[in-house]
Amino acid sequence: MTNTPTSGTFLTGKTAFVSGGLSGVGLAIATDLAAHGARVAVGSRRARQGNHGTLGKQFHLVILDVCDGVGVTQAVTDVKGALGPVDILVNAAGMTAEQGVVGHSDALWQQILDTNLNGAFRLTRAVLPEMIERKWGRIINIGSTAATVGWMDNPAYCASKAGLLGLTRCVALEGAAHGVGCSMISPTWVETDMLHSNTAEIAEREGKGRSSADIVRDIREENPQKRIIQPQEVAALATFLCRDEAFGLSMDNIQITGGAHW
Repeated sequence: MTNTPTSGTFLTGKTAFVSGGLSGVGLAIATDLAAHGARVAVGSRRARQGNHGTLGKQFHLVILDVCDGVGVTQAVTDVKGALGPVDILVNAAGMTAEQGVVGHSDALWQQILDTNLNGAFRLTRAVLPEMIERKWGRIINIGSTAATVGWMDNPAYCASKAGLLGLTRCVALEGAAHGVGCSMISPTWVETDMLHSNTAEIAEREGKGRSSADIVRDIREENPQKRIIQPQEVAALATFLCRDEAFGLSMDNIQITGGAHW
């Protein structure tokens, strides 16, 4: 299949698998890929809870814990059986926690790295061989400005996203001669539930009387564009990276920041 700039359904016939796809950026990407013709599977630990309404009709829902190697293999097998081999993998599952290096537990450190970095590695390892065999594939890792900028009380998150950038570059090299591209999209703060949960943690840690809403307002005002990036902006870029014309962007770390450093 050749992607053409005028084709609104240029992903028809392709199968996409989005981890962390039941909310936030992951859901926006899953929705946009489906709108452009892809068969989309969404993986999430919350998929086991059921009652996802129209999402269960729009996407193939898969129970996925990216920290469970056996479960990752089973999820990929499930997607292949239901929709066909994975052509597009989006590693959007992620977590963070407000905690400085001093007092940081091994368990929390490992949980964040296992989710943000090891999970992407496990999923990539599971789908890459068949992408190489079929001579076409796209792997899109959802990173963060944290990959290149330090931030107080976020050492595990910053380390995991920096590691994800390294993984992205290695996978891009491994797939380059086989039609498989791998890129990372690194947004600043995005208007999602995670934004509000993170700012609530910051407010509690600071203890200065600032509310979560106050911190969100400050984030908006500190952005040069005086706004907060929207999930749909990340989704549009992810879909674009699936075009044949975008294959040359492999290995890139593409930031969506509105000019912000973090």
